[in-house]
Amino acid sequence: MATDNYKSSRQADEIKARKAAAKKRIKAKNQAKRKRNKIILFVIEIFLLLIAVVILYGVLKTEKVGKVDIPEEDIVINEEVLQKQETTMKGYRNVALFGVDSTTGALTKNTRSDSIMIASINLDTGECKLVSVYRDTYLNLGNDTYNKCNAAYAKGGPEQAINMLNMNMDMNITDFVTVGFAGLSDTIDALGGIMIDVDGAEIEHLNNYQLCMAEDLKRNYTPVTETGYQLLDGLQATAYCRIRYTAGDDFKRAERQREVLMAIADKAKTASPAQLNKVANDVFSKVYTSLDLDEILELLGEVTKYEIVGQAGFPEDNHRATGTIGSKGSCVVPVSLEENVVWLHNFLFEDEAYTPSEAVKTYSEKVTADTGSYIH
Repeated sequence: MATDNYKSSRQADEIKARKAAAKKRIKAKNQAKRKRNKIILFVIEIFLLLIAVVILYGVLKTEKVGKVDIPEEDIVINEEVLQKQETTMKGYRNVALFGVDSTTGALTKNTRSDSIMIASINLDTGECKLVSVYRDTYLNLGNDTYNKCNAAYAKGGPEQAINMLNMNMDMNITDFVTVGFAGLSDTIDALGGIMIDVDGAEIEHLNNYQLCMAEDLKRNYTPVTETGYQLLDGLQATAYCRIRYTAGDDFKRAERQREVLMAIADKAKTASPAQLNKVANDVFSKVYTSLDLDEILELLGEVTKYEIVGQAGFPEDNHRATGTIGSKGSCVVPVSLEENVVWLHNFLFEDEAYTPSEAVKTYSEKVTADTGSYIH
């Protein structure tokens, strides 16, 4: 009996010892894992710091050649929107993106904006949404004349184009970035190209646009010969952005522009410091912007959390029409502008009960009066 008790006691001690040893191993493993995670986080932070340095190096050069200050008093923001900035629009940063129809570096004005986008960033969550404003949309140009909205940039540069967006859409945009064909092409090349799905209807137009741009920019080009998901270089991707003579016309072109911008954003997240340094050297002198160093530092502060979560076009699919509006030619018509602005604020700011400003209601009535008998 004593022997049996001794054996049981010894077995119990051995079990306790094994459990203690197992706990010790688990504890050591967890400590090593935490230490490894800290090292990984430190490496990531250093990598992001390097990215910030090379980008800011480029920004410093930009401020000498492509930085413009637009006086605050020259920016028009509808009165009701100023109140919304403290409620449904609070915490959002809205920036205008313009792609101009220029190969010669004419970025300031006297050139129509081939691409008009609003990038809205939720600074709390890092979620970004993109809205293309169709360039032929019939709107108030920011000076109480009505025409295709891309004429605003040609007549008054980014200042008038920003006011056009703010006045017609109840936005509060104060900042912009403008890039031409050369700047976009060089950005994509510096990143090593982007992946795009090219279909059979697009190849001929893509190569025709490449040929025209190559002649203007004095560059060589490589024709695209196959369909499918493939790596496009800068000139190829820029040409892809310009295609409008396929099914979908200009609406499809705006979709391609957003596709290219999202592909650039995805590629930039994987770029090495050397690649970003090349972007800084090759591209920043070809960008025209209102952003200054402090603002870019703010955006770079949490660069890893930014993600494009939604994209659309304005006017919205169910609230638009087309028609030839007298001497203005073929236009995209918001039906009605009020309803489109309600949709826009719901899409960007999740404001389901938005009421357009009195100014937007006035512009909406004018658009309807000018276009009602033409649209079909």
